[in-house]
Amino acid sequence: MKIIFGFLATILIVSLAPFSYASDPSPLQDFCVAVNDSAAAVFVNGKFCKNPDMVVADDFFLSGLNKPGNTSNAVGSFVTPVNVNQLPGLNTLGISAVRIDYAQYGLNPPHTHPRATEILVVLEGTLYVGFVTSNPANPAMKNKLFTKYLNPGDVFVFPEGLIHFQFNVGKTNAVAFAGLSSQNPGVITIANAVFGSDPPINPAVLTKAFQVEKNFIAKPSNIYQLIKMKIIFGFLATILIVSLAPFSYASDPSPLQDFCVAVNDSAAAGLNTLGISAVRIDYAQYGLNPPHTHPRATEILVVLEGTLYVGFVTSNPANPAMKNKLFTKYLNPGDVFVFPEGLIHFQFNVGKTNAVAFAGLSSQNPGVITIANAVFGSDPPINPAVLTKAFQVEKNVIDYLQAQFWTNIG
Repeated sequence: MKIIFGFLATILIVSLAPFSYASDPSPLQDFCVAVNDSAAAVFVNGKFCKNPDMVVADDFFLSGLNKPGNTSNAVGSFVTPVNVNQLPGLNTLGISAVRIDYAQYGLNPPHTHPRATEILVVLEGTLYVGFVTSNPANPAMKNKLFTKYLNPGDVFVFPEGLIHFQFNVGKTNAVAFAGLSSQNPGVITIANAVFGSDPPINPAVLTKAFQVEKNFIAKPSNIYQLIKMKIIFGFLATILIVSLAPFSYASDPSPLQDFCVAVNDSAAAGLNTLGISAVRIDYAQYGLNPPHTHPRATEILVVLEGTLYVGFVTSNPANPAMKNKLFTKYLNPGDVFVFPEGLIHFQFNVGKTNAVAFAGLSSQNPGVITIANAVFGSDPPINPAVLTKAFQVEKNVIDYLQAQFWTNIG
């Protein structure tokens, strides 16, 4: 009997004990640049915690989510957030919520959440919703589109980091609620980030990536008018608090042994469970690794040969009057650059010779979503009504883009 009770006690203790992870904390914002000067101000990857003795019930309470948002904007939708900025009790708890209001034919345009999966439930109206997978391993195949028509009471899940949308196809207004698996999931509206960043992405990158003439890229006035989704997400707990609290990581599982070699035909099977992978990237003269994301990994790139113009775009800013910020650099042999997890980034060979780079990625299976391919080359295609409203262009432009032959390069 003592053995049985001892065994049960062990299970109970283990179930109550804080888990120890052998990986970095899950990122709670686009980036958290280290401050080498210890006297400088501290911007931690999260919010500081309130003294537990001062916590009250109202810290876990928010009212007013029954009120509709103002949908009189270019896309006809409005997102009302419930995150740590509005509800302090969410701090460190790894979850948030939104209410989404849609006018008739209102659209929540193609976007990603770099740090969260989203589960959506429809309260009123009929929504056409969908998401696009990462680039398939077979380069001859297209990114796959999954869509459904949702009615009141229906539920749909959008996996973390994947491009997705909702479109009100009913004859009345629509309302939905969604839960997100992060208290700061972030949001990247594709059209805003690619065509409306500050400063703008070099047109040479975009003309090559989207296979259009420069005059189309150079006249983005309609695209820039896209309303930014007002999902305002806050910082979370200090790194110390987060490291001690039980929470869900957005990285590969921590290995429970020295290695666990996958049983398959992969030549790199030894990477299984080790949470890392690598790529070599070759660029012809003026070759481009087009705007893309890795939904499950940060990338660190080192240039071996040539000169690359590289950059990444941040998530939608909290202030809707601001644009997504673009960070760019020109890299030469030996230079290193980091692209944060889930953010849109690119590399463009601007030198007069071929270029070569190597990159490490913080996942054994980081995934890759080439923006142009996923948005305009999915199988089946995204409904043109969604794309004309999202990118604020005529249908013939969308028809042209969807008719292109899109090649997945990684």
